[in-house]
Amino acid sequence: MTPRARLWLLALGGAGLAVLLVAACLDLPSFGGRRHPYGARAVHAALARHTANMVASVNFDQRAYDTLGEMTILFAAVLGCVVLLRQTRDEHRARPEPAEVALPVRRYALVVLPVALLTGLYVIAHGQLSPGGGFQGGVVAATALHLLYLGADYRALERVRPVALFEVGDSLAASAYLVLGLAGLLAGTAFLANTLLPYGTFNTLSSGGIVPLLNAAIGMEVACAVVVLLANFLDQAVEIEGENGS
Repeated sequence: MTPRARLWLLALGGAGLAVLLVAACLDLPSFGGRRHPYGARAVHAALARHTANMVASVNFDQRAYDTLGEMTILFAAVLGCVVLLRQTRDEHRARPEPAEVALPVRRYALVVLPVALLTGLYVIAHGQLSPGGGFQGGVVAATALHLLYLGADYRALERVRPVALFEVGDSLAASAYLVLGLAGLLAGTAFLANTLLPYGTFNTLSSGGIVPLLNAAIGMEVACAVVVLLANFLDQAVEIEGENGS
């Protein structure tokens, strides 16, 4: 395909997308109204399925299929980075030298690390009840581990961060999300339909049907994916050297 043909294809695609966006905007409810039909339906569906956090209800119930796409994008992005940053033939690993860390920084990092890790797990566990959830909690939990890198050194981080284990966890979490969706089909309903479990008592950890399970799967997938991603970038910055020593 020639560059001119690519530009024409881009222009046609962009024009079609612009027409659809304009048509969608013209059909939106008026701005500033007291009642939004989509919001009202989302709130009603969340309350009907005993999910206190409406955002979690939207992400893992009303549009759980879209969330599957978002998870797949993250999974593919991490996989691409792993492939691109893999060690090549003209590179070798050099053991990083222990770094001197100021005592206040060391103390602060080691004290905050368990607090940050527990905060991330709390945000994941309470995703269907309060603001936050698997995406946010997964990032907090993953980055909390790296406080050990700031407070100690890279070798200490490596001891608590077996990358192969987190790669397996990433795959298992993504598979768990798919399995929960397929379980709905096997039960005779729709893919990712929130019909497998009782909705439970409103505003409790066991409420929301399969929303807590999908939220936990996303939390595990995001946490493992971020750890694997940061591990590959840190390996390039700290351990892997080329033939010229750079």
